[in-house]
Amino acid sequence: MADREIRRRRIRSKIQGTKEIPRLNVRISNSHVYGQIIDDATGVTIVSCSDMQKDSKIKGKKIEIAKELGSVLAKKAKEKKIEKVVFDRGFRIYHGRVAAFAEGAREGGLLF
Repeated sequence: MADREIRRRRIRSKIQGTKEIPRLNVRISNSHVYGQIIDDATGVTIVSCSDMQKDSKIKGKKIEIAKELGSVLAKKAKEKKIEKVVFDRGFRIYHGRVAAFAEGAREGGLLF
């Protein structure tokens, strides 16, 4: 098993989202950013967004895109009356695009 898989499982075992405080999952590929707010009790995605969506008009550098996407996800979460989340960064370190996404979500009004 790869080190990042071990790290992902260790982090994921400690983070649980509930209906009141769902889990905010961020996934970063080489070229795209994905964000989801998930209720782990039922296994349902409540809100999601990515820079690949058709209505997404976000342009710029990768870190700028991640920050803007975080604020877009926060706005969608506010519409669903979600204020507080648990941040799940997966196996990634809190740096670069992950940190920019989290900063954008905080500026958008999510608490974590």
